[in-house]
Amino acid sequence: MRQPQFGKAPRGKRLELLQKSSNYKDGKFQNIHFTPMLSEGHSMIGVTFNYIFGKFPRTIPTDNIPSVKTDLKNVSITENVLVWFGHSSYFIQLNGKRFLIDPVFSGNASPIPNSNKSFKGTDIYSADDMPEIDYLLITHDHYDHLDYPTILKLKPKVKQVICGLGVGEHFEFWSFDSTKIIEKDWNERVKISDDFTLHTAPARHFSGRSLTRNNTLWLSFILQTPDLKLYLGGDSGYDTHFAEIGEKFGGFDLALLDNGQYNLAWQAIHMLPDEALKAAKDLQTKRLFPVHSSKFKLAYHPWDEPLKTISKLNEKEYHFPLVTPKIGEIVHLNDNTQTFSKWWENIN
Repeated sequence: MRQPQFGKAPRGKRLELLQKSSNYKDGKFQNIHFTPMLSEGHSMIGVTFNYIFGKFPRTIPTDNIPSVKTDLKNVSITENVLVWFGHSSYFIQLNGKRFLIDPVFSGNASPIPNSNKSFKGTDIYSADDMPEIDYLLITHDHYDHLDYPTILKLKPKVKQVICGLGVGEHFEFWSFDSTKIIEKDWNERVKISDDFTLHTAPARHFSGRSLTRNNTLWLSFILQTPDLKLYLGGDSGYDTHFAEIGEKFGGFDLALLDNGQYNLAWQAIHMLPDEALKAAKDLQTKRLFPVHSSKFKLAYHPWDEPLKTISKLNEKEYHFPLVTPKIGEIVHLNDNTQTFSKWWENIN
């Protein structure tokens, strides 16, 4: 636990600051509503035993995941685009600013090397492929969202880090300049330019990189310009905050929502596909991008179930334009008519 990849718990002035948050109670951060780690009738021993010894079909694909290698360094700065790297990692270029969200380029979603390896074909990008990043956004400090080897390699390219309260302690421990770290509570904002604002918002999840949970804050982000509003959901179970955010911002052009690595045993902290669609409706979004799938095995379901299920449910009832690019494929943020193939079909 003293290895650097585990980071550091908040201390000193940082700890004093986060303790003043209205979301910090009884020595830890709290969700808006009671959020059990495990649903009623499930135990941690049972979940762990099933994960290690259970036999679940097709949780890891045998075929390569298809991908496209877009040269991000040569995408015109005038283009508003998004490029997904699998799971919940993606690049956004918007109004001349470059954002990198929860990057994981090490091929591993765990602090223990080679213990949770990425699917074949998903690691076509590295930190070397990134252009200079204006803002590195971290939704929370779990290993599949805050990856120590990736962060170290990105350090020379990152101008500013924006994260939840307490998460900055990890970055300072990893020798980031403290003046480049912006820590925020829920419902705060960062002015990007005169007409471009980043907002923070709640999520229903938890945090922690060691044996202590909820000592740092998890959050979601909103990027708002005069022409576009993007909701970057991070990890979240379904709750009332989606409708509240939708009302507050008057809807969104695109929402990226947690849809993968779910299970009834931990339904409160990760959405099932039907809940992701309900959240999209609550957010009043024009397009939905389901993420948190197709790169790592963190649950028991078949690797392609999240995209198959949400597509079928959407076609039956909701009819959102689904954004489902291949890894590396450009998503044009100003084009609501762009369509995508069901690339996961016919992959074993």
